This record gives sequence, structure tokens and C-alpha cells, in this order.
Amino acid sequence: MNIRSLTRGDGVVIGAAVLLLIASFLDIYSIDGAPDSAEIPSLWGSGSVVLGVVLAGVIGAALVVVNRAMPQPKKVAGLDLGQFGIAFTVFAAWCALGNIFDPAGAFDNDGGLDNIGAGIGLILALIATLVMAAAAVATPLLPALKGTLIPAARPAAPQPYGGQPQGGYGYPGAQQQPYGGQPGQPGQPGQPGPSFGGQPQPGQPQAPQQAQAQPAGDFSPFWFAVPVPRPLFAEDGSPTPIAELAPGTWYLAVEQRGANLVAQTQDGRRGVLQDTSGIQRG
Repeated sequence: MNIRSLTRGDGVVIGAAVLLLIASFLDIYSIDGAPDSAEIPSLWGSGSVVLGVVLAGVIGAALVVVNRAMPQPKKVAGLDLGQFGIAFTVFAAWCALGNIFDPAGAFDNDGGLDNIGAGIGLILALIATLVMAAAAVATPLLPALKGTLIPAARPAAPQPYGGQPQGGYGYPGAQQQPYGGQPGQPGQPGQPGPSFGGQPQPGQPQAPQQAQAQPAGDFSPFWFAVPVPRPLFAEDGSPTPIAELAPGTWYLAVEQRGANLVAQTQDGRRGVLQDTSGIQRG
């Protein structure tokens, strides 16, 4: 599971679920004229409210969040867990609305319980389930809710693609040799090696052609960001993009294939980035 794939909408769903749990311990009824010492049950005192509102809402929120955090959505009967979660949240909101209108149920049919209304627990439960259902439904539709909940860690001073960051090639702070680089000669500490692709620096002797060709085993994964949205294609060569790399997010390059990079997204998906021009490396 990758929590960095959670969206702002998922954060709203989680917050609403917490509010629902808090509401479940508050009064289910509001009785006019009841003394302060009167013991009024919480939402857990009603089986229908517990099953139809509290548990349905919490289970629905959990399904939505877990489905988003998984690299590949799990499907049951042709529907993924997120769709089941949305259905649970909508059902919980519907049940909460019904209990608000008729908190005493069938006991007030004879008109003898007119002084019983919805308690603070039911009111908060209705608010929580409505917010939860609205966020679960609207997250795939509204760009404001589709944004990343936990921003990716940004390395300090990202360098242009092909440049040598101070922390070494790869994740910020890693002390690694640059791709295609050679360690400094004895007596020449800090001498830079060739840049990405094996091109020698000005003033350095020309390396033999066979030494410049880098085998695939010399590749070291590194973090990078794109300047503009770039499509990520499947590794099997399918022309349909499997994801879109967005500016402001760091992605992991795990392999080089010619001029292309095999990149991994925050939710664990891998694909081929065909356009590597202008990308920034961390």
C-alpha cells in the first residue's frame, strides 16, 4: 500500500469517518423537559443506527481509502473496492437522514412520544455521512479533490536532467557515481567524470568508444520531475497511456531503455516515459 497515492478527497473521507465515530458516543435522542441527570443512550444503543449508519459509514470510508492506496484496485463481482465503499457511504447517509426525521421509530406512532427528537449524536452522524458520501462521489470528478494528500518529498536544489547533483546520482543524499561516470584518479580528488550518457567534460581526454557504451547493469535509479504533463506508456509497447506524470511530483526512474526511461509512479505503477526532454533530476 502506498499512502502517498491518497488524495485530498480521501482525506475528507477519513476526517468524516473520525467525526462519525465521535458522534456514535453522543446522545441519540433529545428529550424535551428531561432533567440533566437523565441517562440518554448513545448511537450504540440502537442496533439499526449502529449497522445502518455507524458501521456502514466506517466500512465505506475504509474501502474507499484502501482501494486508493493499493497499487492495483481489487475487484469483486466486477466492481472495485472503491465503488463498494461509495455505495456504503451513500447508504449510511440515507439511513442517517431517515433517523433524523423519525428518531423514535415506531414508538411514536400513537402520538405519545412527541417530545423526543434527534440528539446531537444523530445530527453529527448525519453531517459526517453526508460529507463522507459527497467526498467519495466527487473525488474522481473535481480536480481540487484529486490533488495529492501527502506531497512527495522534494529534494533540495533539483538539477536539470544530465547534470550532477551534489548528493550524487539517485535519491537526494545518496553517495553514488553518476551514470556513465568514473571515479576520480588517485591524486585528483573530486575530478568529475563524464556526464549522463558518457559524454566527456571539456578538458578531459577522450575515452575509447567501447568504454563509453554503458551496460544496463550500470544504471542507478534516480528521482526526477517533469516540467509539463507527460504520458506514461505501458512497458509492453501499447500506445495507450497508463498514467500521466504531473509537474511538481517526484517520480522514480528504475530503468533506461535507449532514450526512454522506465518510471514508477507514487502508487506503484510502472511505465515508459518516451519524452525525457527538460526533466529535472533530484
